Amino acid sequence: MEQKVLRAGTFAVVCALVLRLVGAVNWNVVLPKDTTAWILFLQTGRVIRPVNIQFAPQSTEPTEETVPDTTQPPTVDKPVFSETDAGNIKINSGFSYTADLPALIQKPLEWDLTGDAPTVLILHSHGSESFAPTGEYTESSPYHTLDNGYNMVSIGAHLAELLEAGGICVVQDSTLHDNPSYNASYGNSRAAAQDYLEKYPSIRLVLDLHRDSIADADGNQVAQTVFSEGSSLAPLMFVVGTDYGGLSHPQWQENLALALKLQTQLESICPGICRNINLRTQRFNQDLSPGALLVEVGSSGNQRGEALRAAEVLAEGILSLAHGSG
Repeated sequence: MEQKVLRAGTFAVVCALVLRLVGAVNWNVVLPKDTTAWILFLQTGRVIRPVNIQFAPQSTEPTEETVPDTTQPPTVDKPVFSETDAGNIKINSGFSYTADLPALIQKPLEWDLTGDAPTVLILHSHGSESFAPTGEYTESSPYHTLDNGYNMVSIGAHLAELLEAGGICVVQDSTLHDNPSYNASYGNSRAAAQDYLEKYPSIRLVLDLHRDSIADADGNQVAQTVFSEGSSLAPLMFVVGTDYGGLSHPQWQENLALALKLQTQLESICPGICRNINLRTQRFNQDLSPGALLVEVGSSGNQRGEALRAAEVLAEGILSLAHGSG
């Protein structure tokens, strides 16, 4: 009898110790409520009446967090030019001039050509100029045509389309200012440019697109070409007017500064695409805007397709300066 009592007592002590060790477990989760009450009675000797407690179901929906709006305007990388860049550019001039090329190329270009308002004007003082004849169009005179699908107006239209695709609003004047009078060309285009600048004061870049004429000793028209990635392109040349001929043009060095920057960009895109900058005593209507340039796209011996490909490089260069320079 005493041994039975001893065994029962030992068993009770062991059970109590086990219950103490596992007492931290949340038995309300793993045991029925009646069993839980019985275990608590063994541990404490107290009678616990079960209470029905209702718990709200836990939501499985993701919690929506409020994230502060940290959107910032995109950072625009503006090209920065150096004295070395100026040293890489050669200028052809038939007269002695004074210009600090390193200072001009490093001067920040403060404009933004993007937006809804027109910022670029393309015109053609010699719009009827055309390229090597292919039989696709009728010449009005050798290497000239009044067909705007094949003369310089077509090159300007292609350039305008590319700039528009890049976010620049362009106005193109498709008037043939050299017809019927070649001598009246610059007077006619000057009046047109003044009208556009008055109508659209947002215009910052004025491009007068031409094609050059180069002949050999026998008078044959010569093509100048640049090869890039298996394709031939017509070279580009910037003609910058000055006041050395006696006409007022106080801001001609602003035009030259732009030519230096744009030529640097073009050469980085397509090495060899640019001929030397041609500095002249005439002003070529560039006194109307500090952002005015005359651009020779190839020569009369080039194919029109080569000029179109050159216009694509020109567009890329302009787009690289669309937000100015540092």
